[in-house]
Amino acid sequence: MTKKELPKHVYRKKGGKVYFQRRGFKTVRFISEPGTSEFAAEYALILRGRAPVPEGRTLKALAISYQLSDRFTGLAPRTRQDYLRVLDYVKEKLGHLPADRMQRKDVIRAQQANKDAVRFANYIVQVLRVMFEHGIDQGWRDDNPAKGVRLLKSGRPPRLPWPPEKITAFREAAPLGTRGRLIFELLLGTGQRIGDVLKMRWNDLEEGGVNVRQGKTGAELWIPLTSGLREALGATPKAGLTICAQLNGSPTSYDGAHAMIMAIRKEIGAEAFDIHALRHTAAHELAAAGCSGELIQAITGHTNLGMVKHYTGSASQKPRAKEAQSRREQNRCET
Repeated sequence: MTKKELPKHVYRKKGGKVYFQRRGFKTVRFISEPGTSEFAAEYALILRGRAPVPEGRTLKALAISYQLSDRFTGLAPRTRQDYLRVLDYVKEKLGHLPADRMQRKDVIRAQQANKDAVRFANYIVQVLRVMFEHGIDQGWRDDNPAKGVRLLKSGRPPRLPWPPEKITAFREAAPLGTRGRLIFELLLGTGQRIGDVLKMRWNDLEEGGVNVRQGKTGAELWIPLTSGLREALGATPKAGLTICAQLNGSPTSYDGAHAMIMAIRKEIGAEAFDIHALRHTAAHELAAAGCSGELIQAITGHTNLGMVKHYTGSASQKPRAKEAQSRREQNRCET
């Protein structure tokens, strides 16, 4: 069905999903396919201010009810996108199960069925945990069977920060004025995720810093520019609205940025250090400089202090150890 054939305020987005979007209404993703009687009923209900939920207390019904609730619609766009992958899986593979009789073992079984993709398997547990909280709110059950289920360990080596010699090698391989160097300096200088870096616009630059609204958390930050980033920005002509725009003004895609950085990583033998590790590196450098967890959060935007500690590791230990020994020596002198 083409755009002209879709009802008013209905749009098919990238990936084939269909949404209702109208000023004054909540944006809602349709459950049914346009052209069906179910879609017509759903469209009518949305226009009256409420969306339909299937009858019965199946896991599919709970997933849809959660998806239409403020718990879900209030999430940041990036988080909603991540959750939708799991919700689609739940509705397709687990939807027939009775939500009000699900047990802890059933949650673990769903996790184990996807253990070859550890991140997705753990995300199933996390999303089910939130779904069942919604189920408790709806009076469907009194407990949360996903609560307390242990997450799987990936078995992959921990992500490491870029060592100084690889940072130097990258800069030598990607001269100032190239898009690869600009993306690299934005990632390292701001400590932000690649998706947020690629969305940064020239008008986000303000008073020696850059304004950021994180797609995953919704956090709004102002991050002062590092000297390396200022230099890279100064060598970059404005080709479009976004800072990382291609020469024709079009935004740089994630795949394009990944390919660009990967080519240089291979050239300098830095395949072990990926794009996201540059966010890790920024936090690591701040910790090595003696910054507290709160100061690091002010740059990276992490909402969880525990994640900051996970990122900084030994880098924060060294300055704390120096301070501890200094206080120890000072105390000896005073006694």
